[in-house]
Amino acid sequence: MKLKNAMILLTCIFLLSACNQETPTMKVFETSREGNLLTEVSDFETSEPTTIISIDRHTSKQTLVGFGAAFTEASAYLMNELGTENRKEIIEAYFSEQGSNYSLMRTHMNSCDFSLTNYSYSPVEGDTELEHFSVEEDRDDLIPFIKEAQETSSGGFKLFASPWTAAPWMKDNNSWVGGKLLPKYYPTWAKFFSKYIDAYESEGIPIWGFTVENEPHGNGNSWESMLYSPDEMVDFVKNHLGPTLEKDGKGDKIIMGYDQNREGIKEWADVMYANEENSRYFDGMAIHWYESTVSYFPEMLEYAHEKAPGKLLIETEGCIDNQVPVWRDDEWYWKKEATDWGYYWRQDDQKYLHPKYAPAHRYARDIIGCLNHWVEGWVDWNMVLDRQGGPNWFKNWCIAPVIADTENDEIYFTPLYYIMSHFSKFMRPGAEVLVSTISNDDLMSAAVLNVDGSLIIAVFNEGEQPITYSVEMEDQNLSLSIPAQALQTIVLNPNE
Repeated sequence: MKLKNAMILLTCIFLLSACNQETPTMKVFETSREGNLLTEVSDFETSEPTTIISIDRHTSKQTLVGFGAAFTEASAYLMNELGTENRKEIIEAYFSEQGSNYSLMRTHMNSCDFSLTNYSYSPVEGDTELEHFSVEEDRDDLIPFIKEAQETSSGGFKLFASPWTAAPWMKDNNSWVGGKLLPKYYPTWAKFFSKYIDAYESEGIPIWGFTVENEPHGNGNSWESMLYSPDEMVDFVKNHLGPTLEKDGKGDKIIMGYDQNREGIKEWADVMYANEENSRYFDGMAIHWYESTVSYFPEMLEYAHEKAPGKLLIETEGCIDNQVPVWRDDEWYWKKEATDWGYYWRQDDQKYLHPKYAPAHRYARDIIGCLNHWVEGWVDWNMVLDRQGGPNWFKNWCIAPVIADTENDEIYFTPLYYIMSHFSKFMRPGAEVLVSTISNDDLMSAAVLNVDGSLIIAVFNEGEQPITYSVEMEDQNLSLSIPAQALQTIVLNPNE
C-alpha cells in the first residue's frame, strides 16, 4: 500500500483518549544515499513492520545541552577568504533557525593544529602575572566569526574553550608539542583561564565554560599538546583552576575534565570522581570519538554516567580525520571508503577498530548511540575546511561538513552537514531524552521531548534494504518506512 500523504497516515493511526484532544501533526525529514538532503518526505511504502520502536514518553533520561561544532582559526580564515554571499550563506546555514540552529559551540585557546601558525596569548617568557596577556591573534578571524554567528543565532549558543597547550616557556620541554606544564606555573595557567574570560567577554562573547586540556594523552607528539595524568589534572583543577575562577567571581563557569577518546573514560572517571574533594570543581567529562570508526563504546558511556550521575557527559570533538575532502560527490560520503588515523598507524592488535567506513554512517550512528547512553551534547570539529582539508600548519588534513574553494569562491555542503542538522535543528537545548527500545538491530533510533512539547524521533537505517517500522507509544502507533542507507527525523508537534 502506498500512502500519498503522511498526514492521512497520522490521522488514521493515532488513537486519542479524549475527543477534545487535538491531533498532533507530523513531518518527516530524510537524508539518504538516494539523494535526499534533509528533505521533507510524505510517501511511504508500508507493509508488515519488521522493526518496532517503543517510546516511553513519561520516562526521561538526560537533558540535552545542545549540538554544534568548533570555531577554529582555519574555518575563520577561510570565511574571510570567501565572498560576502558565501560567507553569509554558511553562517546562516549553521546558526539561523532555518539552518542547523547550532546551540553548543567550542573554540581553542592559543593555537591548535587547525591554526595557521603556533601562537599564544601569553608570549612573554616569565610573565607569571600575565601582564602581557592578549587575544590580539583572534581579532582578524575568530572573534568576527563568533560575533557574526551570535548576531545570526536568535536563540544564542553556549561557547566553551579548550587549550591545546600553554606557551612553551611554561612547560618542561619548552616546546609547543608534548611535555607537561611545570608545577610552578600552575597558578599562572589557572589565571590564564580567568584572563581569557575577561578578554572574550569584553568583546561581547560570553564563555560558558572550558575543557581543561584537549587530549591530555597527547597526539603522538604531532601538533600542539600538553600532557596530564588523571591525578595531575585533578591536582590542577582542585587546587588551582577551580579556586582561581571561584575567587575571581567566575565559579559559575563549567569545567569539564579529560577531553579525549572514550577508551580512557574508566581510568579518568575513577580519579576525577573518586571523592567529593576531587570532583568538586568538575562539572563533567568531555570525550572524543577517534578510538574507533565502528564502535561508540556504550559500556564506557554508561560507566561515566554511573560513576557520576549528576555530572555532564559531552562529546566535544569528532570529524572524518586523515582524509582529503571529496568535492561535490555526495555518493562518496555513503560509501565505506574513508580511512582514519588508526587504519594506518594503530597497533596491529587494535586495527580491527578502524576498518574503512562510510562517513555519513559514522556520524548518524555515533550521535544516536551517544543520545541513548547519557551524552548531553555532541560537538563536531571544524565547520569549514578547504579542498585540501585545511588550512592546518601540521598538514593534518580532515573533512568538515562544509568545504570551501576559496580560489573560485565556491562552497559545498556535504551530506555530513545535513546529518548534523537532523539533530541540531530539531532536538533543542532542554529537551529530555526519552527511554526507548528497539526490537532488533536492523535500525537505530533515539527520541527526545522538546520543551515546547514536540516529540522528535531519529531513525537510522545503515543496511542495504528499505525497512518498514512501527513507532509505538502507549495507545499510539505510527507505521512508516525508511530507504536503505538513510536517516529520518520524525517531528510530532502536538498543537500545530
